[in-house]
Amino acid sequence: MTNRSNRLLEVTDLKKYFYIKRGFRESQILKAVDGVDFHLDEGEVLGVVGESGCGKTTLGRTVLRLYHPTSGSILFQGMDLSKLSGKEMRKARGHMQIIFQDPYSSLNPRMTVGRMLNQILHSHGVKDSRERKMRCYDVMEKVGLEPAHLKRFPHEFSGGQRQRIAIARALILNPKFIVADEPSSALDMSIQAQILNLMKSLQRELGISYIFITHNLSAARFICDRIAVMYLGKIVEIAQRRELYQSPSHPYTKALLNLCPVPDPGSALGKVPLTGEVPSPIDPPSGCRFHPRCPHKMGLCAEQEPATHHLDEGHEVVCHLYHG
Repeated sequence: MTNRSNRLLEVTDLKKYFYIKRGFRESQILKAVDGVDFHLDEGEVLGVVGESGCGKTTLGRTVLRLYHPTSGSILFQGMDLSKLSGKEMRKARGHMQIIFQDPYSSLNPRMTVGRMLNQILHSHGVKDSRERKMRCYDVMEKVGLEPAHLKRFPHEFSGGQRQRIAIARALILNPKFIVADEPSSALDMSIQAQILNLMKSLQRELGISYIFITHNLSAARFICDRIAVMYLGKIVEIAQRRELYQSPSHPYTKALLNLCPVPDPGSALGKVPLTGEVPSPIDPPSGCRFHPRCPHKMGLCAEQEPATHHLDEGHEVVCHLYHG
């Protein structure tokens, strides 16, 4: 049973719409995130999985207020981030960080690693140069790099080393939680494993919480405690990792799991085809958004949006198959 005293982050009915103006036509509304609810506990890793274009990255950036939410609440330790001013958000930002998918594009090519890390510490009130130096040394050691690397520029590192630098930058302020947006997908397979192992060991050592965004279900299975499945701006299923992989309930979740190898030869997971393309978030289908691609669709699916059904402790699914 979830202990609410350990609740770090609680997101309620979060929406992020983008208004697109094309020529003289009326503005169109792109519903990237459309009514999302979830929570994150202290020391927990919550995975967010789904196909490209489902709204995973937008969700992560909106939670961090890199995008201002259209509506909804983002409670971080009881403080609603969606209502903070720019100055208040700057103070809170030290408690939350992000690791981007492409480490090279997220690092300043004109700054050495040491200058980058020093600048972050200085701008967040660490004025003592000796303390900044020691914290830089410490975080480089944590991510498996040498103090000598502080004098180098980003182009002097390999892709895996650059992602370690990106992780060091996220850790330097000792945040409470980190949004990791596809942190290993731009790397070779062997390097991906190293980065995932590093993130997992750091999470255990430091007690950090992660929102781990990925399309790689194998990576999510390795690092996450709970997993939320997103489709076209909405979470359609959320459960503990073990339960989600052993007893997936939503047809979309089942179809996603069939796209990756299952290391259990006795798995009873039925073959559910995933056909067609993800519809446009500018003009999403009526009713259940997955119904045009669902092998189990009924008449009700196209007419009425499904409610959330609680199947077990912590296992929720949004699907008409479980109505009544």
